[in-house]
Amino acid sequence: MIFIQGNQYQYIEHPAIGGKAKNLLKLGQLGLHVPKWAVMPADFLAEVFKDVSSIERTTDVLHAIDRYVFPPVVQAELNTQFAEVTYLAVRSSALDEDGRQHSFAGQFESYLYVKKEQVLERIKDVWRSVFSERVHAYRQANRLGPSLGIGVIVQEMIEADAAGVALGMNPVNGHRKEKLISAVFGVGEGLVSGELEADNYIIANGRLDRQTVRKKQQMILNPDGIGGVVLSDVPRINQNDQAISDGVIWQLDRLLNKLRKAFGLYQDVEFAVKDDNLYILQTRPITGLSKLPDPTSEYIVWDNSNIVESYPGVTTPLTFSFISQSYETAYKIFVSILGVDEQTIHRHQRVFANMLGFINGRVYYNLRSWYHLLAMLPGYSLNARFMEQMMGVKESFDVPESYLLSKGQAWRRILKMIVKMYGHFRTLPKQRIAFKNLLDRTIDKYKRIDFQSKDASELMNLYLHFERTLLHQWKAPLLNDFFAMIWFGLLKKRCEEYTKENHPNIHNDLLCGSADIISTQPIHLSVEIATYISDTPYLKQVFLRETPEDIWQFLLYDHLPESKKTKQMIEQYITDFGERCVGELKLETISYTQDPSRFVQVLKSYVESGITTAKTSNQIEEKLRTDAEAVMKKALRHKPLKKWIFKKTLKRTRNLVSARENLRYERTRGFGIVREIFTYIGKRFYEEDILEFDRDIFFLSKEEIFAYIEGRSLTTDLKSLVAVRKEEHERFQQMPMPSERIGTYGVVYQSNDFYSKSKIEITESDLKGIGCCPGQVKARARVVHHPNEINSLDGDILVTTSTDPGWVTLFPSAGAIIVERGSLLSHSAIVSREMGIPCIVSVTGLLSRVKTGDWLEMDGSTGEIKILDEAQERHQHG
Repeated sequence: MIFIQGNQYQYIEHPAIGGKAKNLLKLGQLGLHVPKWAVMPADFLAEVFKDVSSIERTTDVLHAIDRYVFPPVVQAELNTQFAEVTYLAVRSSALDEDGRQHSFAGQFESYLYVKKEQVLERIKDVWRSVFSERVHAYRQANRLGPSLGIGVIVQEMIEADAAGVALGMNPVNGHRKEKLISAVFGVGEGLVSGELEADNYIIANGRLDRQTVRKKQQMILNPDGIGGVVLSDVPRINQNDQAISDGVIWQLDRLLNKLRKAFGLYQDVEFAVKDDNLYILQTRPITGLSKLPDPTSEYIVWDNSNIVESYPGVTTPLTFSFISQSYETAYKIFVSILGVDEQTIHRHQRVFANMLGFINGRVYYNLRSWYHLLAMLPGYSLNARFMEQMMGVKESFDVPESYLLSKGQAWRRILKMIVKMYGHFRTLPKQRIAFKNLLDRTIDKYKRIDFQSKDASELMNLYLHFERTLLHQWKAPLLNDFFAMIWFGLLKKRCEEYTKENHPNIHNDLLCGSADIISTQPIHLSVEIATYISDTPYLKQVFLRETPEDIWQFLLYDHLPESKKTKQMIEQYITDFGERCVGELKLETISYTQDPSRFVQVLKSYVESGITTAKTSNQIEEKLRTDAEAVMKKALRHKPLKKWIFKKTLKRTRNLVSARENLRYERTRGFGIVREIFTYIGKRFYEEDILEFDRDIFFLSKEEIFAYIEGRSLTTDLKSLVAVRKEEHERFQQMPMPSERIGTYGVVYQSNDFYSKSKIEITESDLKGIGCCPGQVKARARVVHHPNEINSLDGDILVTTSTDPGWVTLFPSAGAIIVERGSLLSHSAIVSREMGIPCIVSVTGLLSRVKTGDWLEMDGSTGEIKILDEAQERHQHG
């Protein structure tokens, strides 16, 4: 068949007509006003040019097309079908053109105002464009294979008064509820080529916004009779007129709604207007929607500047599913303590279920949910702005009416909450002890269980019992965190007031030297063990020469007293701190308890670097503390009441901050039991050939694992599911880290840019963060992404994205510490203060500005960092 006509709807699924022709047939079926047209199918053209397809060189192909002459029957059929038409348009209809993913807009040739006797030559020209450089580049850029073939459309040419493009959504701003119509005088070539300025009409919620321009020129039929188009002046009197009438605009509005329903996709429609009659020339889906977030959809801000400390890097599905539920339960308990009634909590279940997000495999806070949680609290109805400032919320979100209380209700609940919270504050020490005792008893019980002898169902029930016992008893740590935040803020405020802001970092110095903080104990103990090894010559040689695995095996079987003592010290350390390691809150992490050779690696690095008790013991933190106390004593001289208030504030803050860090370690111990249970479920699944490897268990969610055990699983082929998850996990690890603060609209994983820096205040001047431990250091930077990358920093400044307690093994060899993310109460801040190592946290843009080898000058008091001139430093340091 030479031509398929525009009313032969039986060919709508014919693969050879191409995407554009298929859409035109559907427009005809819908009864729309489409100018008469026909398509020369790709299979006919392929047969016509069959000798061309075997030619390899593009230039030879083009010459072959030039030489080809269509048989007379083709021209005869064309003349018959378009007998009453003077001019025609000739356009491409490639088999993969005008599809959902790729439009090929402007890639192939098209011709307007073509005389019938010129049509066949123009068909050859369209076919030639398949071999053009721009089409080749387009295919490469979109990772498309070779051309599948091309059909060519011949359509009646409308000598338009105006023409344009109507879009079912606004592709400029991504607004799904706006329609955008652009129009010019004359034919539409001037618009799509970009040569002419166009009127824009935006329709949103039944309202029309006209954005008209002065249109000095238009494209019209070449008046010399040879066909084609030329630019022509628009009469001055009409230049500021609308290109199309309001009647046509509203007609297009209705048409776009109809086409979206018929095609199931937003449409990009070319139209022409003649004597106020609307003609539809073609339609295709709007492509690139995956890159366009909808600004009218739900807006969420994601932030991981603090939580990255607990969950660094890419996290597995099992960990996320576990902590997501933990956060949900914990914060239901927390708001209940603060006076939110059970009915309100139940009504807003989705808020608690969405406290966390999983962005490219990394854990983020959902600040919208946190904001809505804040809005539930009684005080929000009375003074929203104060509450936001107190909680450090920088962005406001819409708050549903159901959250807000009347002033009478709010005051009653606040008074009730104050009484309740005062009672909690008074009993907090007892609550902490009770919680610690419960945790100790439960963990001791679980430590005695032989998990190896349990089947998957028994292990699941052990987990569920552990969850019921502890997860719902997390009140003491939550209360302590809340009071620590309040008293830390009060201490800072009173220090600023009493010192007249002359000592901006003094509140940090006052918190140094708290010997009861558990975070510093592992580092001191590990240095003690390393010192013993270094002082024992034959042990030192073993640690210097052997691998960590071989060293551990040696210690297990060597009977010399020194080896036995070392083994005992290591085993005692692991009993006390075996879960304190890098990524300790991630269930997939292999802890020191599970693999002691990993702790041996830490000791080996200390021995190799010469880190001993003599070299690391210092009284810097004691000096910082006593100096700060002396400053405050002087400031409060002759002010007995203020001095009494200050002492009470300082004592309570020290107590709460120390307890906060210690309770966090209790959480780590609890996570260790959960890690052990799921590790053994993985072993059972591997034994039963449910999984290919035992550690594949971490690529399933907690609910998926339990559903498989209990017969509720929606997927029984867990191996295939894990394969998909592992591939995605690997891809996330290879991708750059998303921005620490991200704004998203609508469906989070669709159309949003996770790498946008728009939510982050980036400065091009010297870097600045929060000073956590004073001291001025000038040294080279060492950028470290994981503490296992290196054994020692040799006095360099540790520069990294975030740290968790496992990083402290690197701290003794660091000249200073600079962390991109974190806060004054983060692990790196607290531990650096205890060890007297100058430290700065929360440095926006740190890793994008600093690289290994850069000379830095940093001040741990002010948080200021300077990147020094390398040539100058090279000269100064020889």
